[in-house]
Amino acid sequence: MNKETRMITKEDLRKDLSDLGINPKGTLLVHSSYKKIGDVEGRGDTVIDVLLEYMKEGTLILPTHTWDQIAIDKQPVMEVEHTASCIGILPDIFRQRPDVIRTWHPTHSVGIYGEKAQDLAKGEEFINTPCGPGSIWNKLLDEKASILLVGVDFTRNTFIHCIEELCDVPNRLTEEIHDLYVITPHGEKLYTPQYRHRKGLGSQTFWKLEALMEKEGVMKKGQFGQAQTMLCDAQGLYRILSQMLSKDIEILSDNEPLEPFWYEMNFK
Repeated sequence: MNKETRMITKEDLRKDLSDLGINPKGTLLVHSSYKKIGDVEGRGDTVIDVLLEYMKEGTLILPTHTWDQIAIDKQPVMEVEHTASCIGILPDIFRQRPDVIRTWHPTHSVGIYGEKAQDLAKGEEFINTPCGPGSIWNKLLDEKASILLVGVDFTRNTFIHCIEELCDVPNRLTEEIHDLYVITPHGEKLYTPQYRHRKGLGSQTFWKLEALMEKEGVMKKGQFGQAQTMLCDAQGLYRILSQMLSKDIEILSDNEPLEPFWYEMNFK
């Protein structure tokens, strides 16, 4: 029987990670849809166990975003230890695991596991945009990170927002600053003002990059359980997209496929 007709085991998932060629001593950021993985023995806890065990000598990062529920007119306070993630069950399981450090960003926090976790998490409370310079998203470049999309596409690839910020793409952030707060694990309330992503200019156009990034060897496809995956090289993604933005700063502003000439370019 294949994985589509039986329960998916921990060993199945461990093999899938190995088959993807992920460096267990490197840095891995995972975006995920738990439902797409299939029926797993032990459910979400098993998935997190496998990821933690596979990356035990490296660094594992899962987004634990709260942008959907943290807002001036709703709830302007994010509690690091208690506010649930708005992007799925696996991030919420992960953030509550021992030795996982959650960053102190009010809307775009991540959970980090590994020896580098404390250092990588430092300073997030001083980042006043979702994914700006100096943020954990920017640090993925220095870490030569891989980004694994499990059952989701590039529209869930938050790192692309970071590239937009690094390349000064206009009109992505609000002009006004939002008064938000973070309550730390020690109970301290910090003022963490934020320029937010503008409504209507989100990540819905990022899908158009997938075929080009696969062609350029920056992204490769695979499988994790029953979920289709995309494994991306953060440095390669930045290298190519930054060159594209230098030629057309609005390349991600419409929902149309890329023009054919992009596939003929010689990226440095």
